[in-house]
Parts: sequence; structure tokens; C-alpha cells
Amino acid sequence: MNVEELRDFCLYKKGVTEEFPFDEHTLVFKVMGKMYALIPLERKPPQCNLKCDPERAIELREEYDGQITPGYHMSKKHWNTLFLDNLSPDLIRQLVNHSYDLVVSGLTKKLKEELDALPSQ
Repeated sequence: MNVEELRDFCLYKKGVTEEFPFDEHTLVFKVMGKMYALIPLERKPPQCNLKCDPERAIELREEYDGQITPGYHMSKKHWNTLFLDNLSPDLIRQLVNHSYDLVVSGLTKKLKEELDALPSQ
């Protein structure tokens, strides 16, 4: 999966915005204002940081040694860095969904209601 395909997949989700809050090279995707994915655009090979359940994060790092690592410049407990060239598109989509769902589950009741009220894409 290339960066453009990943961007399209991230943006397709309900309540998602994209922005560059840190610098002009790090694309951030947020659901209802909360980060769930970061793509450093100038990194080679292409990478993505995704939020992950801590136990699952450890399992993924062991199973995909060197392809999924602790989140670069992120909380190592809650974020993973994925090297996109080395992983299947299906796995990447699954992990994007997991990250999105984790963030949505942590939203306040008010934000969840606002998200639910948004039209489906």
C-alpha cells in the first residue's frame, strides 16, 4: 500500500480530518479532533504511526519483527510504526481500523454523539 492509498483509506472514515499540526512533512489524521494516524511524508521507506492496544502492540512487534516497531517519537506503549513496503494492504487496513476504533472508544459521550450524527461517507 502506498501513501496515497493509505491517505484515502484514512480519510474515508467517519469524522476524520487531516492536517499538518507539527510540520509540513507529517500528515496527521484525527477523528473528532483526536489523533489516530500519522504519516511522515518524507520518510524512506514509507511509514505510518498508528495507535494500538498495548498487548496487541507487543504481539505485532514480535510477529512482524522489523516491519512493525514501537512508535517513532510516540508513546512506545500505545503506538506502533508500520513500514508500509513490507506489510500487506489488508493488515495495514486492519491496523488503521483498530487505531480508529481505539480512539473512537475513548471519545467523550458528547463527541461520540456528534460522530454518530455525522452522515456516513
